[in-house]
Amino acid sequence: MTADGALNALETEIRAMAQSVRREQTKSLGRSYEPHELVAVRAEISGPGVRAGIDLRGDGSLQAFSGRIRRAVIEQRDDEDAYSALRRVLASS
Repeated sequence: MTADGALNALETEIRAMAQSVRREQTKSLGRSYEPHELVAVRAEISGPGVRAGIDLRGDGSLQAFSGRIRRAVIEQRDDEDAYSALRRVLASS
């Protein structure tokens, strides 16, 4: 599969799940976690020199990231959503 094909598949699947997947506030180890702090679904693309993806948060928001062990949030520009921010970063690498 090509990188563009993988990105298209990732976007299709996350968009479908974003309609119904949500998480409620939860408590663990004496701390409360709000829905926006919880990752409900993580979709990754990996290959030679590439490890990145999209997190679907418990409140329905999306966040693009790069990296495997140390994930770095990909900042969205004013005209971007999480998918286009991910595409931009992967195209430049």
